[in-house]
Amino acid sequence: MPHAETTKTNAKRGYLPDDDKKFSPQALATMQTASRHVFYLINEGYDIKTASTFVGNHFKLSERQRLAIVRSIATAEQLNVRKAKELTSVAGADVWIDGFNTIITLEVMLSNSMLFSCMDGTIRDLAALRGTYRMIPETAEAAQVLFEQLTVQGVASAHILLDEPVSNSGRLKSLLADVKEELGTTCPFDLDIQIIKEVDRTLWEKANVITADAIILDHCVSWFNLMARCAERRTVKTLKVWE
Repeated sequence: MPHAETTKTNAKRGYLPDDDKKFSPQALATMQTASRHVFYLINEGYDIKTASTFVGNHFKLSERQRLAIVRSIATAEQLNVRKAKELTSVAGADVWIDGFNTIITLEVMLSNSMLFSCMDGTIRDLAALRGTYRMIPETAEAAQVLFEQLTVQGVASAHILLDEPVSNSGRLKSLLADVKEELGTTCPFDLDIQIIKEVDRTLWEKANVITADAIILDHCVSWFNLMARCAERRTVKTLKVWE
């Protein structure tokens, strides 16, 4: 049964009409060259936004192309730290999930919009969340994909944290609970959904974190790359803006 709130809009999450042109094979080749320049600069101590602006101006990249580079790369030190904290399994674990980050990426995946394979192994998108969120027809399926993948990984329990300041966080919480109930015994792990004010800072102190948020990955105790497993399971095509 469709959830009423998801039928209000048919927006394709994370997609703009000129994306096909801005991320064509030729454009990606240019972005990969630009990424090498940005990677060099950030490893020399430059701020990534400053570096991406400087290099982006040189290569005449659009804001969206620059954003893809910023979200895809990191310093060598950051990559080493993230790799050291990455888990290979969360079987039997209590996992902590960055709710909006995870659900939105899955919505983008199910919308056949652009997803990017990043240097740290994560899957990221270009969907913007600036305090405003509306569910789309793919939201319920995104929840189902999330719960099914958590079941495949054998987690004991999942704590999903949603940002209180973001609009419709309460509706998303209700939808997630409804989907979990509908799945019943096929997804046997315990589910806890919380709406809190500071999701990022809360996750900084946790182990078994599920997110692709770079700042959280740099601070948390440990993390698991669930979105990469989802993309692999669904044979999703991703783009690579770095070499």
